[in-house]
Amino acid sequence: MNRINKVFSEKKNDVLSIYYTAGFPALNDTVRIAQYLEQAGVDFIELGMPFSDPVADGPTVQASNKKALDNGMTTKLLLEQLKEIRKTVSMPIILMGYFNPVVQYGVEKFVHDAVAAGADGVILPDLPFLEFEESYKELFAKAGLTNTFLISPTTSEERIRKIDNASTGFVYAVSSSSTTGAKSGFTADQITYFDTLKKMKLKNPFLIGFGISDHATFSKASEYAAGAIIGSAFVNLLNASTDLKKDIIDYVKSVKTGK
Repeated sequence: MNRINKVFSEKKNDVLSIYYTAGFPALNDTVRIAQYLEQAGVDFIELGMPFSDPVADGPTVQASNKKALDNGMTTKLLLEQLKEIRKTVSMPIILMGYFNPVVQYGVEKFVHDAVAAGADGVILPDLPFLEFEESYKELFAKAGLTNTFLISPTTSEERIRKIDNASTGFVYAVSSSSTTGAKSGFTADQITYFDTLKKMKLKNPFLIGFGISDHATFSKASEYAAGAIIGSAFVNLLNASTDLKKDIIDYVKSVKTGK
């Protein structure tokens, strides 16, 4: 069983996923950040593949992408670092990024090398769903690599059902139709959207992302979804940290417990 599916089979609520950009803040921080996140009790991580034009991301993640690329991060190096992570880290790891670097690397070669390095799935927000269905679904399935698609408040129920049926890990529910970034809470419209998704009883669990930053937003999201994803708030933490291990462990504890 894929590690991602195993997490959701064993844990139905309060699943916590954290995103960070490979090669940020420093080129060689990728491995130890993963180790600290596992020690802190995170359920799985989304390892960002830096790209020069991350259009779906807000300024925080965009800046981390630029810094990682300036540091010398490449897709090849990221996969080498993932192999190193796998020597000590057993939790699921999803590679998240844009389709352009995957195409440049070679899609079949990327899938093969990602699985060999220890990846469990990918999130490629700009990979068109129809193109995936027609050209890549079988390739990913044979490799045992889950492919997670994003839905938003403007996604029709018909499309949500199609994405759910084509997904093998979980559905990523974007909390708002905007770029990534930490917010202070959810609007009434967002809560209505979460409740609608919950009542749809999707085949796959769904996680809520964009705007999750602390115990309050994580807990509220988990009332409706299997859990939530934190990105920008964690990247901000890394950027400001003077003691990565302590700061990461303290932050994850605060998100999970409110203390």
